[in-house]
Amino acid sequence: MTATGKDRAPTSVTLRPMSTEQFEQWQGRSICSYADDLAKATGWPLEVSLNKARKQFAELLPSGMDTDRTWVRLIVDEAGVEVGALWVGPNPERAGVAFVYDIEIMQERRGLGFGRAAMIAVESLVKEAGETEIGLNVFGFNEPARRLYDSLGYRVVATVMTKTIQSPLHAE
Repeated sequence: MTATGKDRAPTSVTLRPMSTEQFEQWQGRSICSYADDLAKATGWPLEVSLNKARKQFAELLPSGMDTDRTWVRLIVDEAGVEVGALWVGPNPERAGVAFVYDIEIMQERRGLGFGRAAMIAVESLVKEAGETEIGLNVFGFNEPARRLYDSLGYRVVATVMTKTIQSPLHAE
């Protein structure tokens, strides 16, 4: 799948299947990254976040990279160099809806249009598979991702907000 980004220097990406070794490496990194984001967003201890991340990956990828209606792909630039990875699968709560579970562009390649191009490629990928909608979750602290998704036409469906309070029962 190839797509070209717009509103930036022309950037084209291909979504390439991973080898088993690449999948295992990606899964380890992705679980840790997701757990870090969960801990940052929720204030949970990292171990709690890691356990939750591992459980969700096991539930959503029961057959690993061979899970039905699931695409775990490398994002590759025009020169064939890996610039990131993504995971798209079915939304377990809504038939016909794909869900972007993970997209990560390498730190040194961010801001160059690769995320935009990858998301456009995802649209083609899931459309060819017969899906009619794409959903995703973005943590509130991830402003660059929120701006990207807004610019691509994604709309906010729900917002979860929290506030930390000091309880006298938990005071030190």
